Amino acid sequence: MDICILIYILLGLPLFVYLYQKWKYSFWRTRNVFHLEPKFPYGSAQSELKLNGAMTSIVEDLYHKVKARGLKYGGYFEFLTPMFVPVDLELIRCIMMKDFPHFTNHGTYVNEEVDPLTGHLFNLEDEKWKIIRAKLTPTFTSGKMKMMFQTMVECTEGLQELLKKSAASKEPVDIKSNLSCFTTDVIGSVAFGVDINSMKNPDSDFRKFGNRIFVHTTLVRLKFIFLSIWPQWMIKKSGIKLFSKDMEDFYLNLIGDTVEYREKNNIIRKDFLQLLIELKDSLTIKEMAAQSFAFYAAGFETSSTTMSFALLELSQRQDIQDQLREEILEAFKKDGDTMTYDSIMGMELLEKVISETLRKHPPAGILPRICNKTYKHPNSDLVIEAGTRINVPVYAIHRDPDYYPDPETFDPERFSEENKANRTPFSYMPFGEGPRTCIGMRFGKLQAKVGLCCVLRNYKVTLNEKTKLPITYRSGFVSAVEGGLWVNLEPLKM
Repeated sequence: MDICILIYILLGLPLFVYLYQKWKYSFWRTRNVFHLEPKFPYGSAQSELKLNGAMTSIVEDLYHKVKARGLKYGGYFEFLTPMFVPVDLELIRCIMMKDFPHFTNHGTYVNEEVDPLTGHLFNLEDEKWKIIRAKLTPTFTSGKMKMMFQTMVECTEGLQELLKKSAASKEPVDIKSNLSCFTTDVIGSVAFGVDINSMKNPDSDFRKFGNRIFVHTTLVRLKFIFLSIWPQWMIKKSGIKLFSKDMEDFYLNLIGDTVEYREKNNIIRKDFLQLLIELKDSLTIKEMAAQSFAFYAAGFETSSTTMSFALLELSQRQDIQDQLREEILEAFKKDGDTMTYDSIMGMELLEKVISETLRKHPPAGILPRICNKTYKHPNSDLVIEAGTRINVPVYAIHRDPDYYPDPETFDPERFSEENKANRTPFSYMPFGEGPRTCIGMRFGKLQAKVGLCCVLRNYKVTLNEKTKLPITYRSGFVSAVEGGLWVNLEPLKM
């Protein structure tokens, strides 16, 4: 009897899987929504090869097909999960701002009890997100940025030594690697209160664990597949951990030990961790560790990537590079050969270069949302059901010629005051929009400006042939380039 049951199960399982995936893949068709056709098990990626590529490219493909048909939205599938992609900017405004209460959350995995490092601001939901956001917002004001600015400047000393060594070798320079050391040191100091000096000690535990955040091993990929297929309640019941025990212990112990040492010795520093310590009565050590962890993960990678892309563009536009260098040198000259917060913030061309870099190469090509209560769009028959996952196509919008003529051209003047005033709302979203705009936006841009000033003040940057054009983005949370960004550094006579 047992053998018979087993045989029935084995024979019936393929039929069940077939019928289940047919039912799942009928989601958009039964709702009369244009979509990219799926193929089991990868969904609209069609194959593992495409799945391993940037998901941004799949969303971009859908974006153009939707626009070509004169539609305002479309759909696709990630594995078995239907994904909604708004294309119309007014609809995007509704999702991200006007009707925000229907789309409060990102829909990303969070389980503070089992996986405490996931309990950071980006992942938090509903009331918990509101509470933590309100507590952290004062830490990113202009006044607080001035407090942290000096730490950034101090870290440029190590960057200058590293650049000097790289330039002296006469070899191609992996500029992203150099700039990652700089941002690691800055954020290690500001977020965790520790002096890492990764430019001299690239194999430190801090750097090792930081790099692991962005390395997608087979196990990590399998976890993401699991997280994308199963409902949140089932995932939380399973007890799956996104971050390993040794990584969790490292960050929890780092924060716990640093907080204890500062309080015991009455040490006060002008950094992010100090601001968290001042909130200690309302934040646990685990909550503090999660926020510092996210601050590091986001700030270290996004800022170094933005600087690298800026130098990639400037290496191909020497005219703009020369103009920017002139602005930088003039600012240093006015301030007695030093870098000041006010001079950095007053560099108009530098601001335009950063903004145009973020247009062409946004750190996140798609912005996730989830519908937390069924939404009926006014003046249309669109209904977005509760639980529907949404990806806002930032990269595709930033490269849309309807909003940015000749979008492949690097043109900082797109961000002149006049052009910014005439820009279509919600056509520029490198840091998101609405109540869930990136809280660390000011810090990230300031860090990128400081790093670029350090490089361009001292070196002429040209593109090395090891950089393969056109660039190919690799899979990951943050936009990055396959094969690296390689440049030549030519020391300038001061």
